[in-house]
Amino acid sequence: MRWIWIDRFVEFQSGSHARAIKNVTLAEEHLHDHFPGFPVMPASLITEGLAQTGGLLLGEKNEFKYVVILAKIPKMEFHSWASPGDTLTYSAKLLDSSEQGGMVECTAHVGERLVAEGEIMFAHLAQEEGRTVDQKNFVFTMRLLGVFDVGRAGTGASTPPA
Repeated sequence: MRWIWIDRFVEFQSGSHARAIKNVTLAEEHLHDHFPGFPVMPASLITEGLAQTGGLLLGEKNEFKYVVILAKIPKMEFHSWASPGDTLTYSAKLLDSSEQGGMVECTAHVGERLVAEGEIMFAHLAQEEGRTVDQKNFVFTMRLLGVFDVGRAGTGASTPPA
């Protein structure tokens, strides 16, 4: 099973930038042990939320004709933390996109407080005819982007398919 570390998009500008949110809650089991007496969202999961935001931005730009995978994190710096009750806002700006992959510049904030900033590189795997890629191990597909359609409506009503 894949974990989804964003709750919904609040802004999505195709080929340019995206903002998503993640509500941190004590209902998430990992917070009970990280750290006892001072629960905080693990840095690795914040990084994964940033990667999911940026990976979907890159995948959507190319109409999901490639399988997008996280290739490298050349830079990630943490300045603060996120605790239960906080809302993390993930921002990703597309810096580069090619047939080989792409790169995003990203930040995570709680309100005005900077939690993390960095760059994430992605690689593309071509979906060649006759070759099957097991999508369950890859997050950045059009099917996942559809999970967030209800969050875009704002009224709770279903959004008609485009």
